[in-house]
Amino acid sequence: MSLRKPRRWLVKASHEEIEKSAQVERISKELGICAPTVQLLLNRGCITAADCTDFLEKKTEKLHDPFLMKDMEKAAKHILEVARSGKRIIVYGDYDVDGVTSVSILYMYLKSIGADVGFYIPSRLGEGYGMSHASLCKLHSEGCSMIITVDTGITATEEAKLIKELGMELIITDHHECYANVPEAYAVVNPKQPECSYPFKELAGVGVVFKLLTAMEIVNRSDLTSIEAVRSVAESYIDLVAIGTVADVMPLRDENRLIVSKGLGMVENNPRVSLEALLDASAGDGKSSHKHKITSGYIGYTIAPRVNAAGRIRSASIAVELFLSEDTARARMLADELCEINKERQIEENKIIEQAFSKINEEHDFAHDPVIVLADESWHHGIIGIVASKITEKYSRPCILISFDDVGDGSGELSDNDSDVGKGSGRSIKGMNLVDALTHCSDLLLKYGGHELAAGLSIERGKLEDFKQRINDFARGCFDSEQPVAALEAECELYSHDITMNQAIELYGLEPYGVSNPVPVFVMYGMKVSHVSSVGGGKHTKLTLSKDNLVVTAMYFRYSPAEIDVYENDVIDVMFNLDINEYQNMKSLQYIVKDIRLSKDQAEFENNERALYQRINEGVFDPAEFTAEEVESIIPQRSDFAVIYNLLKKELRLDHDTFSIRALCKLLSSNGVPNRYVKVKYIIRVFQEMNILGVDEIDQNAEIYRFKYIYVKNKADLDKSNILRKLKSSFIVR
Repeated sequence: MSLRKPRRWLVKASHEEIEKSAQVERISKELGICAPTVQLLLNRGCITAADCTDFLEKKTEKLHDPFLMKDMEKAAKHILEVARSGKRIIVYGDYDVDGVTSVSILYMYLKSIGADVGFYIPSRLGEGYGMSHASLCKLHSEGCSMIITVDTGITATEEAKLIKELGMELIITDHHECYANVPEAYAVVNPKQPECSYPFKELAGVGVVFKLLTAMEIVNRSDLTSIEAVRSVAESYIDLVAIGTVADVMPLRDENRLIVSKGLGMVENNPRVSLEALLDASAGDGKSSHKHKITSGYIGYTIAPRVNAAGRIRSASIAVELFLSEDTARARMLADELCEINKERQIEENKIIEQAFSKINEEHDFAHDPVIVLADESWHHGIIGIVASKITEKYSRPCILISFDDVGDGSGELSDNDSDVGKGSGRSIKGMNLVDALTHCSDLLLKYGGHELAAGLSIERGKLEDFKQRINDFARGCFDSEQPVAALEAECELYSHDITMNQAIELYGLEPYGVSNPVPVFVMYGMKVSHVSSVGGGKHTKLTLSKDNLVVTAMYFRYSPAEIDVYENDVIDVMFNLDINEYQNMKSLQYIVKDIRLSKDQAEFENNERALYQRINEGVFDPAEFTAEEVESIIPQRSDFAVIYNLLKKELRLDHDTFSIRALCKLLSSNGVPNRYVKVKYIIRVFQEMNILGVDEIDQNAEIYRFKYIYVKNKADLDKSNILRKLKSSFIVR
């Protein structure tokens, strides 16, 4: 059983605060929108009704002048000159979605103006990120005159020197952070470079290329006004720009919000041949998925993984070929291939997840080490980052996975035995900056880099154990205790009467969602659990929840019923996204659960039970404070042992061997034998003491036990149990 770790809940606004807010009431009446929607707009910085209208209608967002970006005019004019001269141009990109879409739109534009253009994307496994000496020499030998990088190149100082030595020209377009020394190139187009006056710094790599295309169109089309030139480029490419921006998790504010909004509309209403094929293939049931609402979430969870999969385990060129295709049959074939590759990725991912969870249970010391660090010989380099992210989400703690797979990066810069060098990918939680943590361990690493919550590294096998110790030493200084607790934030509290179809529809008005404009998360307190079932082969949980007159289905993905440890008749608090489920032309509201916890009253009752057990076990109580009925509910009789023993024996025959105490109590109750926590806890201890059943406590904090059947020839003499004798004697009133 995997363990679902508790998270801190932060709620920006209670329902009482919303009801008492004159500002919320005024804007709600003026605009005719639900009060929770107004609260969401206030959370996003809107103050007046006019601000809210501007946000919903995207009136304040605009596309900035591309020539405000440093070197933009220089780059645009020179690329056009080289294109007209007939010299060979190579677009050199990255293998993720941002890189693939960047390569695609620049290639298509240059092709449309008659340029001799090709593209090159390195192999993730064979070459690794960025430009390599081998690839540059190959391109030179094939007659390349100019290399234009997209979504890469800003740190390629040595490669830039080689390009110059080979007699080629280099233009860099990128959006990553700039270091002190910008590579020497004919032009460097990156809004984050020093002395760049461009007002918005958070464009994706494909966003920077989009600005380059608008600049080239303005220069190239004297028959068009600047606005018409920009509109022309947007109508041709903004769908792919939106996909790359969403997939690269860029902040959806300023012009990114406008780009993604317009791009998603194009994907939904007028998809190009390649995207229509990919949307249909992604549906997987012969239905055209593009007839449904296309949101940033759909791009992020359905389209982006399929495009990314090509670069992760095959070749990103397959995805580029799809986007470039204008032939329906060819596009469908390539889209189907991407879906098949994604299935391979999912199979490999699931295999690694299963292996990683097994290693966690066997190797990780939850009580002592805040950071999960695992290594393996066979894990796929291109997939461990996804798995690390899921482990961090499940366990609410930083995770680093390292693969010593013997596939080198093709650079020739590693040791003679590449398998002695592991490539790692890590994810973190708020409270520990992962780059700072890796910097603390820098003398143990060959290289590392990334962001606060996600980073990569390379390490020699012999330094792995020192690294585990060092990074956990660092992590212990980041958290208040040795047990890190992730925080989840909700926009506001909802009451049952807020859960309406109209409210759910209004949420679409805040699209597109992403960084800086997250999908709204709500909280509702005190919901009763009416039904719990597993779906998706036991990987997910479906619940029926009720409160007042509300009955709603709630989907909790990536957690099995055993992992969430809630049962029928429990009263819980729920943190969720409000979603509209469409099935057989019927629409219904549902919750997409982010987290679940017991309600305050139920949690307090169960904590009191645990405290009572602790007092009794330590002998810190007065027997006279208990009535005869209460003593009977605490001290187990032989019949109680028999009921639980037979119940567990039955479950073990079904290969159900792991239970929390909550699960056992609920199982007993469902079989008509209610038992309180204290009694069940003592019965488990006596089982273990008397060797009646094998009992292994696999998580002390969560009180989860694994049981094993033991053949016993004779009936157990419970009178010989020291635990039971001590318990009974402690209730004798003296």
